[in-house]
Amino acid sequence: MAVVTPRVFVSHLAGSAVFDPHGDQVGRLRDLVALLRVGDRPPRLLGVVVEVISRRRIFVPMTRVTGVESGQIIITGVVNMRRFEQRTSETLVLGELLDRRVRLVETDEEVTVLDVGIIQLPARRDWEIDKVFVRKGKGRALRRKGEALTVEWSAVTGFSLEEHGQGAESLLATFEQLRPADLAGVLHHLSAKRRAEVAAALDDDRLADVLEELPEDDQVEILGKLKDERAADVLEAMDPDDAADLLSELPEEEKERLLALMRPEEAADVRRLMSYEERTAGGLMTTEPIVLRPDATVADALARVRDPDLSPALAAQVYVCRPPDETPTGKYLGLVHFQRLLRDPPFTLVSSIADTDLPALPPDTPLPEVTSYLAAYNMVAAPVVDESGALLGAVTVDDVLDHLLPDDWREDGLHGSATAGMTGDGGPGKAEHGR
Repeated sequence: MAVVTPRVFVSHLAGSAVFDPHGDQVGRLRDLVALLRVGDRPPRLLGVVVEVISRRRIFVPMTRVTGVESGQIIITGVVNMRRFEQRTSETLVLGELLDRRVRLVETDEEVTVLDVGIIQLPARRDWEIDKVFVRKGKGRALRRKGEALTVEWSAVTGFSLEEHGQGAESLLATFEQLRPADLAGVLHHLSAKRRAEVAAALDDDRLADVLEELPEDDQVEILGKLKDERAADVLEAMDPDDAADLLSELPEEEKERLLALMRPEEAADVRRLMSYEERTAGGLMTTEPIVLRPDATVADALARVRDPDLSPALAAQVYVCRPPDETPTGKYLGLVHFQRLLRDPPFTLVSSIADTDLPALPPDTPLPEVTSYLAAYNMVAAPVVDESGALLGAVTVDDVLDHLLPDDWREDGLHGSATAGMTGDGGPGKAEHGR
Protein backbone atom coordinates (compact mmCIF):
# COMPACT_ATOMS: atom_id res chain seq x y z
CA MET A 1 0.00 0.00 0.00
CA ALA A 2 1.33 3.43 -0.89
CA VAL A 3 2.39 5.57 2.02
CA VAL A 4 0.49 8.87 2.14
CA THR A 5 2.95 11.67 2.65
CA PRO A 6 2.50 15.37 3.34
CA ARG A 7 3.59 18.02 0.88
CA VAL A 8 7.33 17.99 0.20
CA PHE A 9 9.35 20.80 -1.35
CA VAL A 10 11.68 19.43 -3.99
CA SER A 11 14.83 21.27 -2.87
CA HIS A 12 14.69 19.06 0.26
CA LEU A 13 14.77 15.96 -1.94
CA ALA A 14 17.85 16.80 -4.02
CA GLY A 15 20.55 14.24 -3.38
CA SER A 16 18.30 12.13 -1.15
CA ALA A 17 19.15 8.44 -0.85
CA VAL A 18 16.86 6.07 -2.76
CA PHE A 19 16.22 2.67 -1.15
CA ASP A 20 14.52 -0.55 -2.20
CA PRO A 21 12.00 -2.23 0.14
CA HIS A 22 14.79 -4.27 1.78
CA GLY A 23 16.63 -1.14 2.89
CA ASP A 24 19.44 -1.43 0.32
CA GLN A 25 20.44 1.86 -1.27
CA VAL A 26 19.82 2.02 -4.99
CA GLY A 27 21.33 5.46 -5.57
CA ARG A 28 20.55 9.15 -5.07
CA LEU A 29 17.84 11.37 -6.47
CA ARG A 30 19.14 13.90 -8.96
CA ASP A 31 15.88 15.31 -10.36
CA LEU A 32 12.16 14.82 -10.85
CA VAL A 33 10.41 14.58 -14.20
CA ALA A 34 7.12 16.44 -14.70
CA LEU A 35 4.60 16.82 -17.49
CA LEU A 36 3.26 20.37 -17.86
CA ARG A 37 -0.44 20.44 -18.71
CA VAL A 38 -2.63 22.91 -20.54
CA GLY A 39 -4.35 25.74 -18.69
CA ASP A 40 -3.75 26.06 -14.99
CA ARG A 41 -3.87 22.33 -14.22
CA PRO A 42 -0.98 21.33 -11.91
CA PRO A 43 1.84 19.37 -13.61
CA ARG A 44 1.83 15.63 -13.05
CA LEU A 45 5.04 13.99 -11.83
CA LEU A 46 6.06 11.17 -14.15
CA GLY A 47 8.96 9.87 -12.10
CA VAL A 48 12.35 10.55 -10.57
CA VAL A 49 15.85 10.51 -12.01
CA VAL A 50 18.12 8.35 -9.86
CA GLU A 51 21.90 8.23 -10.12
CA VAL A 52 23.03 4.69 -9.31
CA ILE A 53 26.46 3.63 -8.08
CA SER A 54 28.00 3.63 -11.55
CA ARG A 55 26.93 7.30 -12.04
CA ARG A 56 24.42 6.10 -14.63
CA ARG A 57 21.12 7.99 -14.40
CA ILE A 58 17.96 5.95 -14.65
CA PHE A 59 14.25 6.76 -14.66
CA VAL A 60 12.00 5.39 -11.92
CA PRO A 61 8.24 5.94 -12.52
CA MET A 62 6.24 7.48 -9.69
CA THR A 63 4.15 4.29 -9.67
CA ARG A 64 7.27 2.59 -8.25
CA VAL A 65 7.69 5.21 -5.50
CA THR A 66 6.09 4.13 -2.23
CA GLY A 67 7.51 6.70 0.14
CA VAL A 68 8.85 10.25 -0.21
CA GLU A 69 10.37 12.09 2.71
CA SER A 70 13.15 14.61 3.17
CA GLY A 71 16.29 12.50 3.32
CA GLN A 72 15.07 9.31 1.70
CA ILE A 73 12.87 7.84 -1.02
CA ILE A 74 11.54 4.27 -1.08
CA ILE A 75 10.88 2.46 -4.36
CA THR A 76 9.60 -1.02 -5.15
CA GLY A 77 9.23 -3.38 -8.09
CA VAL A 78 11.50 -4.02 -11.04
CA VAL A 79 13.42 -0.97 -12.22
CA ASN A 80 14.64 -0.40 -15.75
CA MET A 81 18.43 0.16 -15.72
CA ARG A 82 18.43 1.82 -19.16
CA ARG A 83 19.97 5.27 -19.18
CA PHE A 84 17.46 8.11 -18.70
CA GLU A 85 16.85 10.24 -21.78
CA GLN A 86 14.61 13.28 -21.39
CA ARG A 87 11.76 13.57 -23.88
CA THR A 88 10.74 16.86 -25.45
CA SER A 89 7.42 16.88 -23.59
CA GLU A 90 9.10 16.37 -20.22
CA THR A 91 10.41 19.01 -17.80
CA LEU A 92 13.13 18.52 -15.18
CA VAL A 93 11.82 20.05 -11.98
CA LEU A 94 15.14 20.95 -10.36
CA GLY A 95 17.03 21.60 -13.57
CA GLU A 96 14.44 23.67 -15.44
CA LEU A 97 11.77 25.05 -13.09
CA LEU A 98 13.89 26.57 -10.33
CA ASP A 99 15.03 30.17 -10.96
CA ARG A 100 12.43 30.70 -13.68
CA ARG A 101 10.83 34.12 -13.87
CA VAL A 102 7.04 33.82 -13.95
CA ARG A 103 4.13 36.14 -13.19
CA LEU A 104 1.43 36.22 -10.54
CA VAL A 105 -1.95 35.90 -12.24
CA GLU A 106 -3.69 38.32 -9.89
CA THR A 107 -1.23 41.25 -10.08
CA ASP A 108 0.86 40.43 -13.21
CA GLU A 109 3.92 40.99 -10.99
CA GLU A 110 7.12 39.21 -12.01
CA VAL A 111 8.47 36.70 -9.46
CA THR A 112 11.31 34.18 -9.37
CA VAL A 113 10.71 30.52 -8.57
CA LEU A 114 12.76 29.37 -5.58
CA ASP A 115 11.11 25.98 -4.97
CA VAL A 116 8.03 23.91 -5.77
CA GLY A 117 5.95 21.64 -3.56
CA ILE A 118 4.71 18.20 -4.56
CA ILE A 119 1.89 16.17 -3.05
CA GLN A 120 0.45 12.71 -3.56
CA LEU A 121 -3.17 12.58 -4.65
CA PRO A 122 -5.53 10.78 -2.26
CA ALA A 123 -6.00 7.03 -2.75
CA ARG A 124 -3.69 7.06 -5.79
CA ARG A 125 -0.01 6.78 -6.57
CA ASP A 126 -0.12 9.87 -8.75
CA TRP A 127 1.86 12.92 -7.66
CA GLU A 128 1.56 16.50 -8.84
CA ILE A 129 3.11 19.91 -8.25
CA ASP A 130 0.60 21.97 -6.31
CA LYS A 131 2.58 24.83 -4.72
CA VAL A 132 5.19 27.30 -5.92
CA PHE A 133 7.54 29.17 -3.57
CA VAL A 134 8.46 32.50 -5.19
CA ARG A 135 10.23 35.74 -4.43
CA LYS A 136 9.07 39.10 -5.73
CA GLY A 137 11.29 41.57 -7.54
CA LYS A 138 13.69 41.69 -10.49
CA GLY A 139 17.45 41.24 -10.45
CA ARG A 140 19.63 39.30 -8.02
CA ALA A 141 19.70 41.93 -5.29
CA LEU A 142 15.92 42.31 -5.25
CA ARG A 143 15.40 38.56 -5.30
CA ARG A 144 17.32 38.32 -2.05
CA LYS A 145 15.37 41.16 -0.40
CA GLY A 146 11.93 40.86 -1.95
CA GLU A 147 8.96 39.29 -0.26
CA ALA A 148 8.83 35.48 -0.46
CA LEU A 149 5.52 33.67 -0.57
CA THR A 150 4.00 30.29 -1.37
CA VAL A 151 1.17 30.24 -3.90
CA GLU A 152 -0.95 27.70 -5.71
CA TRP A 153 0.32 26.49 -9.09
CA SER A 154 -2.71 28.10 -10.70
CA ALA A 155 -1.73 31.48 -9.20
CA VAL A 156 1.29 31.83 -11.50
CA THR A 157 1.69 31.85 -15.25
CA GLY A 158 4.62 31.68 -17.64
CA PHE A 159 6.05 28.20 -17.08
CA SER A 160 5.24 27.17 -20.63
CA LEU A 161 7.05 30.14 -22.18
CA GLU A 162 10.65 29.88 -23.35
CA GLU A 163 12.92 31.37 -20.70
CA HIS A 164 15.80 33.68 -21.68
CA GLY A 165 18.56 34.51 -19.22
CA GLN A 166 17.25 32.15 -16.55
CA GLY A 167 19.27 32.42 -13.33
CA ALA A 168 20.77 29.50 -11.42
CA GLU A 169 21.06 30.60 -7.79
CA SER A 170 18.29 28.35 -6.41
CA LEU A 171 19.49 25.33 -8.40
CA LEU A 172 23.06 25.82 -7.21
CA ALA A 173 21.92 26.25 -3.61
CA THR A 174 20.11 22.93 -3.93
CA PHE A 175 23.30 21.18 -5.07
CA GLU A 176 25.92 23.20 -3.19
CA GLN A 177 27.11 20.16 -1.17
CA LEU A 178 27.80 18.04 -4.26
CA ARG A 179 31.34 17.00 -5.11
CA PRO A 180 32.61 18.43 -8.42
CA ALA A 181 32.17 15.07 -10.17
CA ASP A 182 28.54 14.86 -9.05
CA LEU A 183 27.77 18.46 -9.99
CA ALA A 184 29.35 17.73 -13.37
CA GLY A 185 26.81 14.93 -13.74
CA VAL A 186 24.00 17.39 -13.03
CA LEU A 187 25.31 19.80 -15.66
CA HIS A 188 25.82 17.07 -18.24
CA HIS A 189 22.15 16.11 -18.10
CA LEU A 190 20.81 19.66 -18.41
CA SER A 191 19.94 21.28 -21.71
CA ALA A 192 22.74 23.25 -23.38
CA LYS A 193 20.94 26.51 -22.54
CA ARG A 194 20.49 25.62 -18.87
CA ARG A 195 24.06 24.28 -18.68
CA ALA A 196 25.42 27.62 -19.84
CA GLU A 197 23.28 29.50 -17.28
CA VAL A 198 24.48 27.32 -14.42
CA ALA A 199 28.12 27.59 -15.53
CA ALA A 200 27.80 31.37 -15.64
CA ALA A 201 26.56 31.40 -12.04
CA LEU A 202 29.44 29.29 -10.66
CA ASP A 203 32.54 31.03 -9.35
CA ASP A 204 35.79 30.46 -11.25
CA ASP A 205 37.28 27.86 -8.89
CA ARG A 206 34.09 25.81 -8.65
CA LEU A 207 33.56 25.92 -12.41
CA ALA A 208 37.19 24.88 -12.97
CA ASP A 209 36.74 21.86 -10.69
CA VAL A 210 33.52 20.88 -12.46
CA LEU A 211 34.97 21.31 -15.96
CA GLU A 212 37.76 18.87 -15.08
CA GLU A 213 35.08 16.20 -14.47
CA LEU A 214 33.03 16.78 -17.65
CA PRO A 215 33.35 15.05 -21.03
CA GLU A 216 35.39 17.01 -23.57
CA ASP A 217 32.35 18.02 -25.66
CA ASP A 218 30.70 19.61 -22.61
CA GLN A 219 33.96 21.35 -21.64
CA VAL A 220 34.36 22.92 -25.07
CA GLU A 221 30.68 23.93 -25.22
CA ILE A 222 30.73 25.63 -21.79
CA LEU A 223 34.07 27.36 -22.35
CA GLY A 224 32.88 28.64 -25.71
CA LYS A 225 29.89 30.39 -24.10
CA LEU A 226 32.01 32.28 -21.57
CA LYS A 227 33.47 35.68 -22.33
CA ASP A 228 37.15 35.40 -23.27
CA GLU A 229 38.39 37.11 -20.09
CA ARG A 230 36.40 34.81 -17.85
CA ALA A 231 37.34 31.73 -19.90
CA ALA A 232 41.00 32.62 -19.34
CA ASP A 233 40.40 33.02 -15.59
CA VAL A 234 38.73 29.60 -15.41
CA LEU A 235 41.58 27.99 -17.35
CA GLU A 236 44.03 29.50 -14.85
CA ALA A 237 42.02 27.96 -12.00
CA MET A 238 42.16 24.50 -13.59
CA ASP A 239 45.04 22.09 -13.07
CA PRO A 240 47.56 22.92 -15.83
CA ASP A 241 47.35 19.45 -17.37
CA ASP A 242 43.54 19.61 -17.55
CA ALA A 243 43.70 23.13 -18.99
CA ALA A 244 46.18 21.93 -21.61
CA ASP A 245 43.91 19.01 -22.56
CA LEU A 246 40.93 21.36 -22.93
CA LEU A 247 42.81 23.96 -24.97
CA SER A 248 44.10 21.26 -27.29
CA GLU A 249 40.48 20.61 -28.32
CA LEU A 250 39.99 24.21 -29.49
CA PRO A 251 40.77 25.74 -32.89
CA GLU A 252 44.28 27.21 -33.05
CA GLU A 253 43.12 30.82 -33.23
CA GLU A 254 40.84 30.49 -30.20
CA LYS A 255 43.50 28.61 -28.25
CA GLU A 256 46.12 31.32 -28.83
CA ARG A 257 43.65 34.06 -27.95
CA LEU A 258 42.89 32.49 -24.57
CA LEU A 259 46.54 31.76 -23.82
CA ALA A 260 47.37 35.40 -24.49
CA LEU A 261 44.74 36.45 -21.91
CA MET A 262 46.12 34.15 -19.21
CA ARG A 263 48.81 35.24 -16.77
CA PRO A 264 52.21 34.66 -18.43
CA GLU A 265 53.42 32.16 -15.83
CA GLU A 266 50.18 30.14 -16.05
CA ALA A 267 50.22 30.21 -19.84
CA ALA A 268 53.88 29.11 -19.88
CA ASP A 269 53.07 25.96 -17.89
CA VAL A 270 50.17 25.12 -20.18
CA ARG A 271 52.20 25.73 -23.35
CA ARG A 272 54.95 23.48 -22.01
CA LEU A 273 52.47 20.67 -21.38
CA MET A 274 50.97 21.08 -24.84
CA SER A 275 54.40 20.63 -26.41
CA TYR A 276 54.45 16.93 -25.39
CA GLU A 277 52.60 14.07 -27.02
CA GLU A 278 49.26 13.48 -25.31
CA ARG A 279 49.79 9.88 -24.18
CA THR A 280 53.27 10.36 -22.73
CA ALA A 281 54.55 11.20 -19.25
CA GLY A 282 55.08 14.82 -20.34
CA GLY A 283 51.56 15.10 -21.73
CA LEU A 284 50.01 13.49 -18.66
CA MET A 285 51.95 15.25 -15.91
CA THR A 286 50.98 18.18 -13.73
CA THR A 287 53.51 20.97 -13.36
CA GLU A 288 52.51 21.69 -9.75
CA PRO A 289 53.87 18.90 -7.51
CA ILE A 290 55.17 19.67 -4.00
CA VAL A 291 58.80 20.71 -4.47
CA LEU A 292 61.14 21.26 -1.50
CA ARG A 293 64.75 22.34 -1.25
CA PRO A 294 67.29 19.99 0.38
CA ASP A 295 67.42 22.09 3.58
CA ALA A 296 63.63 21.88 4.14
CA THR A 297 62.50 19.88 7.16
CA VAL A 298 59.85 17.23 7.70
CA ALA A 299 57.77 19.91 9.40
CA ASP A 300 58.01 22.05 6.24
CA ALA A 301 56.95 19.08 4.12
CA LEU A 302 53.95 18.23 6.31
CA ALA A 303 52.82 21.86 6.21
CA ARG A 304 52.80 21.72 2.42
CA VAL A 305 51.02 18.35 2.34
CA ARG A 306 48.19 19.75 4.50
CA ASP A 307 47.10 22.09 1.68
CA PRO A 308 43.40 21.21 1.19
CA ASP A 309 43.57 22.15 -2.49
CA LEU A 310 46.00 19.30 -3.24
CA SER A 311 44.65 16.05 -4.63
CA PRO A 312 45.40 12.96 -2.52
CA ALA A 313 47.77 11.69 -5.22
CA LEU A 314 49.84 14.90 -5.25
CA ALA A 315 49.87 15.05 -1.45
CA ALA A 316 51.19 11.49 -1.20
CA GLN A 317 54.82 12.52 -1.71
CA VAL A 318 57.16 15.49 -1.97
CA TYR A 319 60.02 16.00 -4.41
CA VAL A 320 63.42 17.23 -3.26
CA CYS A 321 65.21 19.46 -5.78
CA ARG A 322 67.92 22.09 -5.85
CA PRO A 323 66.72 25.68 -6.51
CA PRO A 324 64.70 26.90 -8.26
CA ASP A 325 61.89 25.06 -6.48
CA GLU A 326 59.25 25.58 -9.16
CA THR A 327 59.10 23.39 -12.24
CA PRO A 328 61.30 23.12 -14.19
CA THR A 329 63.47 22.92 -11.10
CA GLY A 330 67.15 22.59 -10.41
CA LYS A 331 68.61 19.10 -10.14
CA TYR A 332 66.12 16.51 -8.94
CA LEU A 333 67.50 14.67 -5.87
CA GLY A 334 64.75 12.27 -4.86
CA LEU A 335 61.32 11.97 -3.28
CA VAL A 336 59.87 11.39 0.18
CA HIS A 337 56.66 9.45 0.73
CA PHE A 338 54.03 10.90 3.05
CA GLN A 339 54.23 7.79 5.24
CA ARG A 340 57.95 8.36 5.79
CA LEU A 341 57.26 11.97 6.78
CA LEU A 342 55.00 10.69 9.56
CA ARG A 343 57.72 8.42 10.94
CA ASP A 344 60.58 10.93 11.26
CA PRO A 345 61.06 13.83 13.71
CA PRO A 346 59.84 17.26 12.50
CA PHE A 347 63.39 18.72 12.44
CA THR A 348 64.73 16.02 10.06
CA LEU A 349 65.98 17.34 6.70
CA VAL A 350 64.03 15.93 3.79
CA SER A 351 67.27 15.47 1.85
CA SER A 352 68.44 12.94 4.46
CA ILE A 353 65.38 10.68 4.04
CA ALA A 354 64.71 11.10 0.30
CA ASP A 355 64.43 7.97 -1.83
CA THR A 356 67.22 8.51 -4.33
CA ASP A 357 67.18 5.02 -5.88
CA LEU A 358 63.77 5.20 -7.54
CA PRO A 359 64.24 6.05 -11.23
CA ALA A 360 62.45 9.06 -12.70
CA LEU A 361 60.52 9.07 -15.97
CA PRO A 362 61.64 10.94 -19.11
CA PRO A 363 58.87 13.15 -20.54
CA ASP A 364 58.57 11.01 -23.70
CA THR A 365 57.76 7.83 -21.70
CA PRO A 366 54.67 6.28 -23.37
CA LEU A 367 51.50 5.65 -21.36
CA PRO A 368 51.89 1.83 -21.07
CA GLU A 369 55.34 2.28 -19.51
CA VAL A 370 54.01 4.93 -17.12
CA THR A 371 51.29 2.51 -16.06
CA SER A 372 53.81 -0.31 -15.55
CA TYR A 373 56.05 2.02 -13.52
CA LEU A 374 53.25 2.96 -11.10
CA ALA A 375 52.23 -0.69 -10.72
CA ALA A 376 55.77 -2.03 -10.31
CA TYR A 377 56.74 0.44 -7.59
CA ASN A 378 53.29 0.69 -5.92
CA MET A 379 53.22 4.44 -6.56
CA VAL A 380 50.34 6.90 -6.88
CA ALA A 381 52.55 9.51 -8.60
CA ALA A 382 55.83 9.50 -10.48
CA PRO A 383 58.47 12.21 -11.08
CA VAL A 384 59.12 13.37 -14.65
CA VAL A 385 62.68 14.61 -15.24
CA ASP A 386 64.37 16.08 -18.33
CA GLU A 387 67.79 15.25 -19.77
CA SER A 388 69.54 17.79 -17.51
CA GLY A 389 68.05 16.20 -14.39
CA ALA A 390 65.51 18.95 -13.67
CA LEU A 391 62.07 18.00 -12.37
CA LEU A 392 59.41 18.89 -14.94
CA GLY A 393 56.37 17.64 -13.07
CA ALA A 394 54.65 14.53 -11.76
CA VAL A 395 52.27 12.00 -13.31
CA THR A 396 49.47 10.99 -10.93
CA VAL A 397 47.50 7.77 -11.05
CA ASP A 398 44.17 9.59 -11.59
CA ASP A 399 45.49 11.16 -14.80
CA VAL A 400 46.74 7.77 -15.97
CA LEU A 401 43.32 6.23 -15.32
CA ASP A 402 41.65 9.03 -17.29
CA HIS A 403 43.60 7.91 -20.35
CA LEU A 404 43.27 4.16 -19.78
CA LEU A 405 39.48 4.19 -19.51
CA PRO A 406 37.30 4.46 -22.64
CA ASP A 407 36.91 7.98 -24.03
CA ASP A 408 33.25 8.11 -22.99
CA TRP A 409 33.70 6.71 -19.47
CA ARG A 410 32.51 9.94 -17.86
CA GLU A 411 29.21 9.60 -19.71
CA ASP A 412 28.68 5.87 -19.51
CA GLY A 413 30.16 5.04 -16.11
CA LEU A 414 30.64 1.35 -15.35
CA HIS A 415 28.53 -1.47 -16.69
CA GLY A 416 27.87 -5.03 -15.78
CA SER A 417 28.08 -5.86 -12.09
CA ALA A 418 27.65 -2.24 -11.04
CA THR A 419 23.99 -2.42 -12.00
CA ALA A 420 23.31 -5.81 -10.45
CA GLY A 421 20.96 -5.79 -7.49
CA MET A 422 19.56 -2.35 -8.31
CA THR A 423 16.02 -3.62 -8.76
CA GLY A 424 13.41 -4.02 -6.11
CA ASP A 425 13.28 -7.82 -6.37
CA GLY A 426 17.02 -8.30 -6.81
CA GLY A 427 16.55 -9.51 -10.38
CA PRO A 428 17.77 -7.98 -13.62
CA GLY A 429 16.14 -4.74 -14.75
CA LYS A 430 13.34 -5.10 -17.28
CA ALA A 431 12.00 -2.53 -19.63
CA GLU A 432 9.35 -0.37 -17.93
CA HIS A 433 6.24 0.06 -20.07
CA GLY A 434 6.13 3.52 -21.62
CA ARG A 435 9.83 4.42 -21.41
